[in-house]
Amino acid sequence: MSPTFTEVEAALLARWPETRLEPSLDRIAALCELLGDPQRASRVVQLSGTNGKTSTSRMVDALLRALDLRTGRFTSPHLQSVTERICLDGEPLTEDAFVRAYEDVAPYAAMVDEAQPHRLSFFEMIVAMAYATFADAPVDAAVVEVGMGGAWDATSVADADVAVLTPVAVDHARYLGDTPEDVAHEKAGIVKPGARVVIAEQTPEVLDVIGRRIAEVGASFAREGVDFGVAARLAAVGGQQLDLQGLSGLYEDVFLPLHGAHQARNAALALAAVEALLGERELDPELVRTAFASVTSPGRLEIVRRGPTILLDAAHNPHGVAASLAAVTEEFSFAPLVAVVAVMADKDVDEIVAALEPVVAHIVCTQNASDRCLPAAELGEIAEDRFGEDRVTVLPRLDDALERGVALTEALEGFEDAVGSGGLLVTGSVVTVGEARTLLTGSAEGGVR
Repeated sequence: MSPTFTEVEAALLARWPETRLEPSLDRIAALCELLGDPQRASRVVQLSGTNGKTSTSRMVDALLRALDLRTGRFTSPHLQSVTERICLDGEPLTEDAFVRAYEDVAPYAAMVDEAQPHRLSFFEMIVAMAYATFADAPVDAAVVEVGMGGAWDATSVADADVAVLTPVAVDHARYLGDTPEDVAHEKAGIVKPGARVVIAEQTPEVLDVIGRRIAEVGASFAREGVDFGVAARLAAVGGQQLDLQGLSGLYEDVFLPLHGAHQARNAALALAAVEALLGERELDPELVRTAFASVTSPGRLEIVRRGPTILLDAAHNPHGVAASLAAVTEEFSFAPLVAVVAVMADKDVDEIVAALEPVVAHIVCTQNASDRCLPAAELGEIAEDRFGEDRVTVLPRLDDALERGVALTEALEGFEDAVGSGGLLVTGSVVTVGEARTLLTGSAEGGVR
């Protein structure tokens, strides 16, 4: 008798958590070998970097599907259901399909568990399930986002045809290093011999690290701002209108239903990645427009309610929060802007709060269900140092925090005569945004209410 989805999820969660790492590909390689090396069954676009990986992955996926290619997509972490991590043709696996994927892998995983010093981790299992699912489909191309780092990430058991490096900054410092250069050493590990590397705009120090890796393995590369990029950008209702310079041509009047200059740059990166995968041939402009117009990226400056407007953004480090706030400031006229925030304890919390302070009128400090979450009271203490007591509310329950945040957007003193209307930004963690999305929309489908 097959296990239930709940039983499969529990079995996966009983393994090493994603936050426990060992720098080795031995276990995932052994498992994939037993499975027939499914990671070699299709071409692979792999994405690493600090921010923008999931949105860029979704854009790459949309472009490939517009070209009538069958796709598999692996992203992490998930917002609301673990099934979101493994997608076929743009759609997450059903719970039944997820259970079948687990059943296909589990017997071989037991063999690896017995042979290795440590059992396979949660993340290694999910990666193996993804590659096996993609091979069984079969897909024409797999779009794969690393979980953390690059060189030793389980997804790197595949040798990517195209390696995409989104902007690199400090995150997961405990595991990846305290400087962008340290982080870049790990992120650049996805670059394998013969790969085509598509590089987002980076600092000179990070670019130097990436360049050394490219030279070491004999890869080729294309750089944002040199070989491709955003040629023009104009805010539009529901998103933005773009002219994108690709590797092989200029694509004009591209509507992207996502907000922010960072998403425009993600679009340019995705376009270049697809061109690189297809031999840098020019794509049909109308197909490009159709693909980008269909893109969604849940939890990335996603409007889930109006009256007042509630935005969800999964930014979880200072670089991501700064990009989010730049987009909110440019494209919305909130008066006031209130933020509901819950962050993980291992993040640069003070810098996240510092980034919020100049833009946010009032911060509601809360916490999510993760045992890694910083307690709301501790976040409140840090916030008071930046905001002052009068601009900080502490409510440990996320539902209470959301309710108070909505009330503050409508009643905050000093904004009675504001021309614009108030807005609420929920941010600080993927887990926070996922839980808020469930509370506000009632389902994984979400949508504006």
